[in-house]
This record gives sequence, C-alpha cells and structure tokens, in this order.
Amino acid sequence: MAEVIKIKKGLDIRMNGQAELIYVKAPRARTYAIKPGDWHGLTPKIIPKLCDEVKVGTPIFYDKYHPEIKFTSPVSGILSSINRGERRRIIEVVLEDDGKDTAETFMQGDPSEMKREQIVENLLNSGLWPLIRRRPYTVIAKTDEVPKSIFISAFDTAPLAPDFDFLLKDSEADFQWGVNALRRLTEGKVHLNLDGRYPSVRTLSDIKGVEVNRFSGPHPAGNVGIQIHKLDPINKGEVIWVVQPQDVIAIGRLFKTGKYDPSVVVALTGARVEKPQYYRTIRGTEVAPILENQLKEGDNRVISGNVLQGKQIDAEKGYVGCFDSQVTVIREGNYHELFGWILPGFKKMSVARSFASRWLTPRRKFDMDTNYHGGKRPFVMTGEYEKVLPMDIYPMQLLKAILVNDIDKMEQLGIYELDEEDLALCEFVCTSKTPVTKILRDGLKALRKEMEE
Repeated sequence: MAEVIKIKKGLDIRMNGQAELIYVKAPRARTYAIKPGDWHGLTPKIIPKLCDEVKVGTPIFYDKYHPEIKFTSPVSGILSSINRGERRRIIEVVLEDDGKDTAETFMQGDPSEMKREQIVENLLNSGLWPLIRRRPYTVIAKTDEVPKSIFISAFDTAPLAPDFDFLLKDSEADFQWGVNALRRLTEGKVHLNLDGRYPSVRTLSDIKGVEVNRFSGPHPAGNVGIQIHKLDPINKGEVIWVVQPQDVIAIGRLFKTGKYDPSVVVALTGARVEKPQYYRTIRGTEVAPILENQLKEGDNRVISGNVLQGKQIDAEKGYVGCFDSQVTVIREGNYHELFGWILPGFKKMSVARSFASRWLTPRRKFDMDTNYHGGKRPFVMTGEYEKVLPMDIYPMQLLKAILVNDIDKMEQLGIYELDEEDLALCEFVCTSKTPVTKILRDGLKALRKEMEE
C-alpha cells in the first residue's frame, strides 16, 4: 500500500446537508445545455443552425482558435436556442431532447493496442477531448503537446463533496479502459490519488497502469493542485494534464462501445434540501427535475458545484456545469443582523475562535448562508492565507504581484501551480473579503497572454 501523504494545513467547513448514499434516477429533463464558460479561454463557433437535428455525439461548436477541438451534444434532438450574455457572449447552447438517444458512432477498440494519434483523434471526434485540462492555466489540453504526467484525484474534500468511492462503484472496468487510453497520451506516470483515510474500501486501488497515491488531511487535500505540488511540481515550461474520475469513465466507455456516453452522477446537497441524495442523470442537465419537491420554503441559492468554488444557477432555468458532480442549495443571506458582532454566535462558524461555537461545540455542523459577515478592509498581511494553503507558496505576495502585473514576480512566487480552487479557502477566511480567486484568474490570463499568445 502506498504511503499516506499527510496534509496538515487547511480547513474542513462543516455543513449540514451531506448527501445520503442512495442512487435515484433523475427525471428526464426537457433540455440540456453546453456552457462555454465552463472552459477558460474558449471562443465557441456554432456549427448547426437553430432547429437542426442532432444525435448524441454530434458536434455543436468548436474552439475558434483550435478548430480540431469539438464539443458534442449529450442528447439527441434539436438545437433549440443559443443564449447570449453581455457583448453577445455565448453563455449556453441549449439542446431539446427527443428521448430517443440516437447516437453517432466512433472508433471502438482496446486503447492499449492503438497509436497515440488514433486515441487523440477519437477523443477529438467524440467531443471528450475538452474533458482533459492542462496545468498551468487550467485550460483545455493542446493536442500537439505531451504532458510530463497525468493526474486523477478520486476524492474530494470540499464542503459536502460527493463520496467518490460510492459514486464510482461498479465502474471499475470502464475506469480501467479510460486509464489505458490516458497512459498512451503521456510518457510519464498516470497518478491516481485516493483518500488515505479509507485504505481498505477503495476499490479503485486495484486499477492497473497507474501510480496510486494516498492523501489525508483537511480540505484542500482533495484538490488536484495540492497533489501535483506534493508529487510532481510544475516548473516553467512544464505541462501536466488533469482528468476527473467520471470523465475517465466516459473515455473508457467511448473506446469500449464506440459511443459517447454522457451519463454522470450528481450529488444534491445542502441544508435547504429536503432529502440530499445522488442522482443518475446526463451531462448538462436542467437542474429543475433534480430539485423538484426537494427545496425547502424560503429564499434559497442554488449552486452548481460546492459553496467555495461553484457558480450560482437559476433553480428553474439553470443547468449543471460540465465538471460539477455536486449541486448545493443554501439559504440566501439577504438579511441584516443588528449588533451581530457582539453576540456570542452559538450557531455561527468561526475560523478564529471569535464565536462561542468554536470552543463549545467544535465538531458542530452549520446551516450556513451567503452572508459575508464582514466588509471590505485594507489588503494587509495577516497570515490567514498561509494557515489554510498547504503549499510552499506565499499567497499574499503573489496576489500583490498580480495586482501590479509583475510577470517575473508571479513566476518566482509559483503561479504556475495554482488554480482558483486552490485559493478558494484563502478567500473564505479573508478578513478583508478580497476577491482572491478572481485576482488569481486575472493573473493566469495575463501570464498566458504573455507566454503563449
């Protein structure tokens, strides 16, 4: 058994609303959507016209600057609408499902016996290539580059995160096929990272062709960025690819069956949900069928993803993000608390022992809302970020280098290894309520423009 790598820094945010380990088949949605905003740096060009018929796996749009990278339909039906936002930016490409699941066919066969070019071509044609993202920058992988290694994090430590052991059970064979395909894409290792707290029940530990690593500790131990930092740090000029576990299964099923299988499992979580549980559904589904008869009365916020890094979506018209295995519902914090700062705070979470709950009931779970409980203050050194970031990086100095657009300093301070999810806890604990993750993304955009465009 691999040695467990212990992460000491971090923070587990204890919240009510963990999904019960029950699978439920979600009602079939009327429409599904691909959201170009799920990928950084993507400029989509639509291929079919409105009301054109499509099959599962039919190309819907491609990347303007990399036409070989296609995005395909998860259902059969018609292209019903293209929803645009500010400056006519495409935010959703909506497909109306006909329920027939008519599918395109692609290359089928054992990827272990295929050439690398054949695997790349099959992934591009099927629309599964965009599921492979590259670090640095967390953008879609380039087809003409060979990464030094590929990382798969098969556990998540974010608040109310789904149990990947439960989510991936009975899919070991498809997962193995997916790993076989990924092995052909790199000359280095494929790292499969597991939760070190449960060594005896991890069925994925028997997967062949990977280097199994185990991690334990508080969030963000499950973040792939932290795992890369501990096992194979990224230096200037180096590239690592990252694939999520459910996407590995989709890749495996493509080579096993010759068809694009868009089925995924999503955990419905949060204190504002009547019965948190797992749903079998289709990638890009409308969230309304999942939330039917599930929301408690009151003003709720629905988030595709977790509370630290997810995106707010509409409960009636929103769609689950491509990379999200979780939908979270919490209470809106649109209320004012008179003299809240002086109250003992028995029901409030505190990182810095400011409230009584921190020392009277340290294991308590909370019904958290969207209130900031604070306001903007000067951006000064406090040492808060360093307590929750288990990396040899100075986050405060890095953020200030980004704010003044000092490219050399950004490189020296390790920006290549970071993604927004790695600094999400820094934003959560920040006394000054600084938009840490937005600043980091701005820095990554500036660096990519300087280095690659």
